[in-house]
Amino acid sequence: MKIEFHKYQGTGNDFIILDNRKKEYSTLTASHIRHMCDRRFGIGGDGLMLLNEKPGYDFEMKYYNADGRESSMCGNGGRCITKFAYELGIHKNIYHFMAADGIHEAEIDTDGTVSLKMQDVNKVVKTHGDYILNTGSPHYVKIVSDVMNTDVIKKGREIRYSKEFEQEGINVNFVEQIADEEKILVRSYERGVEDETWSCGTGVTASALVCFHNENGFNDVQVKTLGGTLTVEFDRIDDNHYNNIWLSGAAEKVFDGFMEL
Repeated sequence: MKIEFHKYQGTGNDFIILDNRKKEYSTLTASHIRHMCDRRFGIGGDGLMLLNEKPGYDFEMKYYNADGRESSMCGNGGRCITKFAYELGIHKNIYHFMAADGIHEAEIDTDGTVSLKMQDVNKVVKTHGDYILNTGSPHYVKIVSDVMNTDVIKKGREIRYSKEFEQEGINVNFVEQIADEEKILVRSYERGVEDETWSCGTGVTASALVCFHNENGFNDVQVKTLGGTLTVEFDRIDDNHYNNIWLSGAAEKVFDGFMEL
């Protein structure tokens, strides 16, 4: 099978995207996807997405982790596939697409910034001073004093494979708050990749929600990751309710090509 692929990245979170509107890639197996995402023997990527036709929507986003398994929502992936849709000729002021966690809206600004509306969050669990919440994917958020000297892989793996989360796994985010700059630094260990990624959109969103600046009402949190800076805007209702959540930042094509499977 000859695959025409497109490689995109959003703050270093990189993806293989396939135009599957003609359903020519619907028979891809988990083994195929793992091979394509392999950074030594394949194209390389944190995940793979199919852009599908979906009646009533601009497109459907089907997301697979690098391990080949279909996964939950990916925030940076959602922003990248929106940019891909634009470059395919799907031009909208506001995009409406279907993903694993439901309907999303997205916009592309004149400066190239891609903004994605996330699902409302209606539950935040506090445990041992940390936080558990779902922003389209499940996340464990741990506040640390020095994130750059934190062993993200070791500590992230310990939490991800702990008995509490061993059945489905969980993404783990380590967050350092920079009070004088009103920014946070986030490093993420992602399930399905089983490694640290340079950025994680749903993880950045989860981290921003629990590191709000304003007790209630509108919040605008700048988030620095290994791959760049993202912005999360949202309305905080109370400890458990957040809505009008938007994740914004750059999303760029890296290269196009063909691969034989």
